[in-house]
Amino acid sequence: MPELAGRVADAFEASIRAQEEQWLSPQAVRSYETRGRAREEEPCLVRTPFQRDRDRIVHCKPFRRLKGKTQVFIDPRGDHYRTRMTHTLETTAIARGVARALRLNEDLTEAIGLGHDMGHPPFGHAGEEALDRILQERFDRRFRHNEESLRIASGMNLTAEVCDGILTHTGPQEPETLEGRIVRIVDRVAYINHDIDDAIRYGLLSEADLPREEIDLLGDTGSRRIDRLVHDLVETSAAEGDIRQSAEIGAAMLSLRAFMFEHVYLAPGAAAEHERAHAVIRTIVAHLLERGDPVDEVVDYVAGMTDRFALDYAAGLE
Repeated sequence: MPELAGRVADAFEASIRAQEEQWLSPQAVRSYETRGRAREEEPCLVRTPFQRDRDRIVHCKPFRRLKGKTQVFIDPRGDHYRTRMTHTLETTAIARGVARALRLNEDLTEAIGLGHDMGHPPFGHAGEEALDRILQERFDRRFRHNEESLRIASGMNLTAEVCDGILTHTGPQEPETLEGRIVRIVDRVAYINHDIDDAIRYGLLSEADLPREEIDLLGDTGSRRIDRLVHDLVETSAAEGDIRQSAEIGAAMLSLRAFMFEHVYLAPGAAAEHERAHAVIRTIVAHLLERGDPVDEVVDYVAGMTDRFALDYAAGLE
């Protein structure tokens, strides 16, 4: 349906172009200089292409299901554990602040941040590992949540820059845009810190267990660590003309991430959670394949499940 023209709509694109030329860094992506969409569409007269992408993500079902997918612990008892949704919102908020400080495109950064985990399966790292292992064993193929997120983004016909940022927020390939590179680093900033908080709440860690050298450098609370990491990212990036952390702060963050993998994500204390996730996903995938569902449909269906839906579905097969 064609949009109605009006005084605001008629001037919107020109106004945004003028604002961006005045404010944005020369390195920022301009909203109306996007490489476009795979399938051509009529433009929205009162939203930029990246704002339109943001709205499509927020209103889609894969995004809404993120509220039912936990980060580390499967269906934990308690109202304050992070979910994939809260992780996405924390990542996006931090990333948008970094983009603003560097005079980069906030709307592009926001759309990438909101969409980056849409394809993540249930049960966090364990769920992704379980689905990947099954596909390797049975079909000699891999599962990567960033690739599944890209599949969803492509289905929504999002812009090339948003699709690229979603695909490259993890993995070997670097994002093409500075906005995408912000999300790639901030994703780790967010999950390392909030997963520490959740692990302490769960009883898997105590404050005394955290590595002293890294904590002394980055801060003794999650908010202080995030503040230190963000300031370092902004100042280092501004000085180098790219999205970079200083050597000292970047090394401390990677060390803290390695600590989390050893003591939380892959720790003996989390083994029962991992075994539970693997068992549930194996049960569901085996059932769907045995009834003749195509493997691509199985992957999409299982990756889209929430933790609770997957647990109930598997229980119903017993």
